[in-house]
Amino acid sequence: MSKPYLKPQNPNFSSGPCAKRPGWALQALEGAALGRSHRAKIGKAKLKETIDLSRKILGIPDDYLVGIVPGSDTGAMEMAMWTMLGVRGVDIFAWESFGSGWATDAKKQLKLDDLRIFEEKEYGKLPDLSQADWKRDVIFTWNGTTSGVKVPNGNWIADDREGLSICDATSAVFAMDIPWKKLDVVTWSWQKVMGGEGAHGMLVLSPRAVERLESYTPAWPLPKVFRLTKNGKVMRDIFEGATINTPSMLCVEDALDGLKWAQCMNGLEALKTRSNNNLNAMEAWVAKTDWVDFLAEDKSTRSNTSICLKIVDPWYQGLSEDEQSKGAKQIVALLDAEGVAYDIGAYRDAPAGLRIWGGATIETADLEALFPWLEWAYGEVKASASKAA
Repeated sequence: MSKPYLKPQNPNFSSGPCAKRPGWALQALEGAALGRSHRAKIGKAKLKETIDLSRKILGIPDDYLVGIVPGSDTGAMEMAMWTMLGVRGVDIFAWESFGSGWATDAKKQLKLDDLRIFEEKEYGKLPDLSQADWKRDVIFTWNGTTSGVKVPNGNWIADDREGLSICDATSAVFAMDIPWKKLDVVTWSWQKVMGGEGAHGMLVLSPRAVERLESYTPAWPLPKVFRLTKNGKVMRDIFEGATINTPSMLCVEDALDGLKWAQCMNGLEALKTRSNNNLNAMEAWVAKTDWVDFLAEDKSTRSNTSICLKIVDPWYQGLSEDEQSKGAKQIVALLDAEGVAYDIGAYRDAPAGLRIWGGATIETADLEALFPWLEWAYGEVKASASKAA
């Protein structure tokens, strides 16, 4: 096919850091408390506003704690794992790279004695969630960013659980329904659905998680940035804007900008609708395109944020693994060179293919403008390979 004419207005389709909100410009950061102490009145007020707006937009229960912590989502998850695990057995469910990372932490770093890992090695599928034993602590990712596979809901999480449910929800919050009362620890980063600058993580704790922190001391040493208690009590000032280490007030201002945009857009329901509209557009295109399909095999587990695609054309499937990887990278490079789409290659550990972000900051019109370009790029790569053969 001939090269399309119309390009997406915004070619940023990365799965993290994600596209800024529509209309974002540097002027949005003019109110940042730069050159000021984060412990000054203005700094603490901005940190507290970030916490309060996050709670309000997401509908986090009043008796849950919400805090800003170092090290993005990884820092928040490892802070929870290092401070809370070890008191009882642990089940970990993993089906893509980041979930596997938490399993590695538990096995090789924390060296937990009583550990069960339920790992689905084949990208596109979930492990059997019914194997979770809720007398134990259970760790999982809500949405597998590198596989495009999410848990369909929280129905598999026991209301009368004895252990804690610890959830990495970094590419799910602000785009999917999160059943807060079924979760004891939830983490995410600013750089995902809301398109903030990558820097800090968010940590949400249920009353049961707070009880764990105040009744249990891990056997291993805790780095200062992981410590959430003092004299046996949770340091609640962390959850009022007194961060453990020095935050970037520029990143804080950017996170606030995203939250205020969400508020103006009518909040969480509007964000979910925008993301679901993007998935619907992608599904309509995939349905009429014979060379591509979703990596997620079950539609109920198909992510509406990190949308992962595999190439199913018999010609492509007949290539070696290296040739498939090379072909997918050529598609990505062609679209990058045309200024049509940036950062849409599959994650390095995932099968060769494409990963296109569909979160709330993406305009559906930009996705629809991208589709003809994807078809053009695939045709170019296939034709080039055929000539070389």
